[in-house]
Amino acid sequence: MRGASFDGAIEFARDLIRIPSLSGEEGDLARRVVAEMKALGYDDVRTDELGSVIGVVRGSGGGGTVMLSAHLDMVAAGDPDGWEYPPFDGVIAGGCLHGRGAMDIKGPLALQVHAAAALKGTVGGDIIVAHPVYEERGGWGMDHLVRPEGGLRPDVVIIGESTHGDIAIGHRGRTEVEIVAHGLAGHASAPDRARNALDLLPAILAGVRDLAARPKSDAVLGPSSVVATAIDAVPASLNVIPDRVAVTLDWRTLPEDTEESLVARVRQSLQPHIERAEETTWPGASESVEFRIAVATQMSYTGVEVARRLFSPGFLMDPADPVVTAAARAVGKRGSGTPARVRPWAFATDGGFTCGVRGIPTIGFAPGEERHAHTNTERLDLEEARWGYGRYLELVPAVQGAVRAGLVR
Repeated sequence: MRGASFDGAIEFARDLIRIPSLSGEEGDLARRVVAEMKALGYDDVRTDELGSVIGVVRGSGGGGTVMLSAHLDMVAAGDPDGWEYPPFDGVIAGGCLHGRGAMDIKGPLALQVHAAAALKGTVGGDIIVAHPVYEERGGWGMDHLVRPEGGLRPDVVIIGESTHGDIAIGHRGRTEVEIVAHGLAGHASAPDRARNALDLLPAILAGVRDLAARPKSDAVLGPSSVVATAIDAVPASLNVIPDRVAVTLDWRTLPEDTEESLVARVRQSLQPHIERAEETTWPGASESVEFRIAVATQMSYTGVEVARRLFSPGFLMDPADPVVTAAARAVGKRGSGTPARVRPWAFATDGGFTCGVRGIPTIGFAPGEERHAHTNTERLDLEEARWGYGRYLELVPAVQGAVRAGLVR
């Protein structure tokens, strides 16, 4: 059995960076995480049906269960020539760990794995360390981990997405909405025999602009946003008039938004533009446009396949919640005796499923700057990471204490 330590966590993180793990291809990484947990003396280590890794450090009793969670998958690295350091080498230079996943999220994942092991025998409650698959493509792994029947049900979740040392209490959600225009395909040499679905694009895009100009807003999370990000025409042959055109919207939503309410708002915003097209250039346009949440077929590395609607919810904790205040005091602000800053993330996380859907109190804490996420400058400052590792050793017992005192739920 190997001892837990910060230095050990960083060497572990370097190993993880060297293992590419796109969504659906996390198997090799999962096996490496399982091996590390076993070597550190976790009381229980397993993977679930989708391949997410679950490790448990048993407490002595009398405390709440805290779940630490990062995720196994990463985004693509892109052209390696665009990186200062190779994206899969795990290079340490200039006081930072470099590479794809250094701060999103293999570095923080490694810190969580070692911090939980370091707390073994010192805490009353259990510590679950659960790292799911498919976070980067809609959160399938976490949605499954905390499913109502047979899923994990910790008292508190701490998400290891980078916060630069702050305590994160929520974020906007992300949904993909599709607007599909239906026409009649035909040969491009005889346009009079077809009905070009592309002709409905001006009306569709005008409605999307109107929708984007009237965002809902939250006092903490700020305004929602919606923008068209893709246009796909079918058939795709350049000498065929398409009979179907799909416009995809990326919508950064607020916690109260639902699939039904989003689709209804798109339909309402586009209605006057579609009606105008119906009166002038496209008879029957109202029946030719469809609105829906986008669906993607996803397959886990374990072979499970499912069609999932791309709706990742947002969430927001009360800044005065006992979990939040206990966490802020335990972490503190670097270089001062004051509580850590409390704020939302700019991006979405698996917390949308743990808190937004399942109602489990959820916060975020990890070293690393959000501005480096998904870029070819991704890095983790090692001085900040060492500080963050030490803060986890205070954060977990503090949150368990809030549970034990009956302050949670």
